[in-house]
Amino acid sequence: MPDKRDYYEVLGVAKTAAADEIKKAYRKLAMQWHPDKNQGNKDAEEKFKELGEAYDVLSDADKRAAYDRYGHSAFTGPGGGGGAGGFHDPMDLFREVFGGAFGGGFEDMFGGGGRRKSGKQRGSDLRYDLQLTLEEAAKGVEKELSIERFVACETCNNTGSKSGSGTKKCTSCGGRGVITRSAGIFVQQSECPACHGTGELISDPCDTCRGEGRVQKETNIKIRIPAGVDTGTRLRSSGNGDSGLRGGPPGDLYVFLIIKKHDFFERKGNDMFCEVPISFATAALGGETKVPTLDGNSSIKIPTGTQGGTVFRLKEKGMSNLSGGRRGDLHVTVQVEVPTKLNNAQQDKLREFAESIGDKNKPMEGSFFDKAKRFFDL
Repeated sequence: MPDKRDYYEVLGVAKTAAADEIKKAYRKLAMQWHPDKNQGNKDAEEKFKELGEAYDVLSDADKRAAYDRYGHSAFTGPGGGGGAGGFHDPMDLFREVFGGAFGGGFEDMFGGGGRRKSGKQRGSDLRYDLQLTLEEAAKGVEKELSIERFVACETCNNTGSKSGSGTKKCTSCGGRGVITRSAGIFVQQSECPACHGTGELISDPCDTCRGEGRVQKETNIKIRIPAGVDTGTRLRSSGNGDSGLRGGPPGDLYVFLIIKKHDFFERKGNDMFCEVPISFATAALGGETKVPTLDGNSSIKIPTGTQGGTVFRLKEKGMSNLSGGRRGDLHVTVQVEVPTKLNNAQQDKLREFAESIGDKNKPMEGSFFDKAKRFFDL
């Protein structure tokens, strides 16, 4: 048959190719030329059929042996090409090769999904974004959340049926749970909208929930927030999502935490940072100053001659560790406060003081000019 291409050439493999090589080559080319990915392309459709025909022969040991010996004439005979059992539908071959690799098979891969669902369906998971103060995140807190969700219908006890067991086959899908539509040589499947993929309808729907077995209601749920949480922490409250359909298990509630920005503290991991002002006199003479912490007020000793920007560390005064490990530290940066308004007497005394200390008792200024001399002629 001179109008047919060599099957090995069609698949792009050598005549000595192993079975795995042949299957791999077919998988690659079938994905490339599948008509769903080349809609309206007649050339792609013909190449896909040609690939199916070539793979049908070369994937079968007996057919391949006959082809290697006689070529295309091995399959000519009465009926025009039906020898050795004939060729399979290329779509069946595609399903056979790809079915295991894509879980649900051909229909799932291209939007069908033809498996019937159980009548009892699990409820949806829900998300709730909860804002906390830094103090609440540090110590832990219990919160009560108000959530609009589906809960089990008390009238029918979550069955959806007045009698508790009244079901019948869905007439829209014939009990299969899917609606099938033909598009040329292709078949598309989608979930039946009447029965939601279960294949069943309630024959005596509950008047309260109209056969769903659940109703929408605002409910209050208490959740415990552990100490040490941060923005992005996700907590799961099992079974507090939507109630399942017709007696199905409930979904879960996922609470995503957002920690509000604090006016005084900045958080980095489990460590906390803050700035505290001290007077010029305290910085020069030394002393003690109060520092607010997440546990209340604490104090730090200020050594004589403390410079602005000096950082003091208070061990384990930071954020609690969510995993239960060592608590973080509090890093306190002191800023020397400079008076903005001085009367004449105060200005005179300050000038007298400045003259009395001279140039030798200025550690920062001396260090600056020592470094500057390397670059400037000072």
